[in-house]
Amino acid sequence: MSTILPIILCSLVFFNIQTTLSTNTLIPHQSFVDGFTLISSNQRFEFGFFSLGNSSSRNLYLGIWYYNLPLTVVWVANRNNPIRDSFGEISLKENGTLILYNRSKGIVWSTDNITITSNFTPVLQLLDSGNLVIRDDGSNKTIFWQSFDFPTDTLLPDLKLDVGLHRFLRSWKSSEDPSDGVYSFSLEPPEAPQLVLRSGSRKLFRWGPFDGTMFSGGTSLTSSPLFQTIYASNSEGFYFKYELLDESILSRLVISPTGLLQYFTWRVNNSKEWNLLLTFNSDPCDNYAKCGPYGSCYSLSSCKCLSGFTPDSPRDWGLFSYSGGCKRKHELSCGHRDGFVKYNALKYPDNPVVWGNYSNHDCEAKCLKNCSCMAYANVNVYGNGSRCVGWIGDLLDLKYISINGGEEIYIRMAHAEIKSIADAKRKRLTVKIVSVVTVIVVLLLSGGVIWYLSWIIRHRRKDQIGRSSKAQQSGSFQYVDDNQDSGFQLPLYDLETILLACNNFSERNKIGQGGFGSVYKGEFANGQEIAVKRLVEKSTQGVEELKNEIILIAKLQHRNLVKLLGCCIEGEETMLVYEYLPNKSLNNFIYDKPTRKLLTWRKRYHIIKGIARGLLYLHQDSRLRIIHRDLKSSNILLDGELNPKISDFGIARIFGTDQIQEMTKRIIGTYGYMSPEYAMNGHYSVKSDVYSFGVIVLEIISGQKNWAFHHPDHDLNLLGHAWMLWNKRRPSEILDPTVVEPSYGDQMIRCIHVALLCVQQYPEDRPKMSTVYAMLSYENMDLPEPKEPGFCRESHKKFDTSASDSSTVNDVTMTTLGGR
Repeated sequence: MSTILPIILCSLVFFNIQTTLSTNTLIPHQSFVDGFTLISSNQRFEFGFFSLGNSSSRNLYLGIWYYNLPLTVVWVANRNNPIRDSFGEISLKENGTLILYNRSKGIVWSTDNITITSNFTPVLQLLDSGNLVIRDDGSNKTIFWQSFDFPTDTLLPDLKLDVGLHRFLRSWKSSEDPSDGVYSFSLEPPEAPQLVLRSGSRKLFRWGPFDGTMFSGGTSLTSSPLFQTIYASNSEGFYFKYELLDESILSRLVISPTGLLQYFTWRVNNSKEWNLLLTFNSDPCDNYAKCGPYGSCYSLSSCKCLSGFTPDSPRDWGLFSYSGGCKRKHELSCGHRDGFVKYNALKYPDNPVVWGNYSNHDCEAKCLKNCSCMAYANVNVYGNGSRCVGWIGDLLDLKYISINGGEEIYIRMAHAEIKSIADAKRKRLTVKIVSVVTVIVVLLLSGGVIWYLSWIIRHRRKDQIGRSSKAQQSGSFQYVDDNQDSGFQLPLYDLETILLACNNFSERNKIGQGGFGSVYKGEFANGQEIAVKRLVEKSTQGVEELKNEIILIAKLQHRNLVKLLGCCIEGEETMLVYEYLPNKSLNNFIYDKPTRKLLTWRKRYHIIKGIARGLLYLHQDSRLRIIHRDLKSSNILLDGELNPKISDFGIARIFGTDQIQEMTKRIIGTYGYMSPEYAMNGHYSVKSDVYSFGVIVLEIISGQKNWAFHHPDHDLNLLGHAWMLWNKRRPSEILDPTVVEPSYGDQMIRCIHVALLCVQQYPEDRPKMSTVYAMLSYENMDLPEPKEPGFCRESHKKFDTSASDSSTVNDVTMTTLGGR
């Protein structure tokens, strides 16, 4: 009994200490060691000792982390001075100083320079915000020290970055070493505060100055449904912080050891891991001074000179990142003949100088008097009214911003440039007036012509469409579609005419092979060249596909769709007769090294846009909404001028005007081009064609076939390789070396960007073809960041169809899905 009693007493004492220290406060004469913690009253945060890594000799740190979540540290006291012997003790003194001791009672870290008042009763408390404070336990609760004044790598809600106390974030050295890393994120300088991300002393990214609603250029740093950003002033100066709008969300803004500024969220009682919501410095255009003086960044690798400026070194300008910048077309005179030109939709340049509360006229005059002043603007830089802001010296770190319109800035220009701008405006106005008058005249004439043609059409039969010479026809194939507004008639050729034209289907005339059968070149007696698609008995496609193709092509007319001339149905023979396209299919060019050299970038871009136009017609502009379902490079034919024409509508489907998606048990298509939802589940829609289009664009750009792509460093297919390079900000490496033309660099990168948007995993993320065509046509149109492609990790292998009946013939796969 004498032995058991001391053990019981010690256990009770230990239990009492543990219970006391598991609250959110620590008072003088209390101390604790590793294993004891303070927990905020809302049970969101925990303060105590922690270690990183798996080593038995790992270092010990004092810090704050999220309670009851996988270890996520938000603050470290002794980040640069870890305890090496894995034993630490924390103690709060009567004077309010918090001291961290090691095993030998040496001071590892402490809260220095605390100014206390009389009758001060200190208490250490972990607040619900994650802020560790030393405050007076009396009635006024005055705070004398707080961890929020010494942030490490994490910005929590309500933690302020300011220019007064110079609070800033600094990255960890590595994921297992919280000591000072090389990256920092701060609000600077005091005069016109901007948010700056640095590596050492070098600026990497910059957002600002504040314009009254946001930091200039920092569209991602504005408020969202989850948080709102606040920029204001207090007695210490200006500060930046954010507040949560949803209390069920945990959030943190972190500067990673690799220099990424990332915003994470965790939904309480719902999440299993941190969700990366935003990476603020993911836009390459935010790279500091990316385009040099007077150069503005437009897209991934797109630098353009401001109007009135020209590249300082044109040879190096365009395709790759270049900081050489631009020079003026006309030199300044630093006299009264200089003036200012207004530029819109720009991010303000770096190094602003706030002059005062001047009118726009006075601000212009002040800048004009200073020969070093290159620009001015009126900016609500402090959030309480506009100030005259000037920029001394060359303008750096410009960026084009279409979202929310960007900023207005007046840039100093020479008199000769201002005069040329005025002359150009007068010319444009004259052209507009002439154009309007011309349009009015054309409309009046067109109205009369249309009325006359309509009168003729009403009095003639439509059954004469498509007829050629009587010597080449033996009637017509008639079809009436009960579900559409009209039927059609198609010329029907006799077998003898076809045999004569194709030299009895000689092997020398054979130009292609597909799931339907063989394709032969032929020539009618009148010299017209044709291509004959001949259905064979054992083909993977049959009469239904033939009928489907006749119905669709005969009713669709577009310059980027192949033209159907007629058909032949006689005995065992079933054939379709098309216009002959001398350059055959696209894959004959892009996969063959000698011939793909003939495809300059301008020709490739012309082909890409032509395919997009054809698909847009199928999906939106034709009387029928058509889903092709087998779009691939071999089904893109090229005429003599390399105009693309979409062919092979054997498995295409007609959609209703309001129909979004359809499902089939019989999947027919080509591996490497089929979208994930179609290949795996039989779901197809217009977004299935968009996916196939994206694959074709990447193949045209790279000269490589998606599923045959091989790289010595990984087993990714072409999509995966493009995605990897995009994330490494090296997308230009996918370009076919034979078409690297710096003058078209922006266009090439934009096409890669659009292609990656088209091949995203989920159909709802992919753009419609109307949007795709707009993205390709309008260089100033902002593009969203793409998400990971579907099937980007498949290479040199087919889909797993072990649970389905499937057969493959000439790259065409039919899969019957069970259980439907």
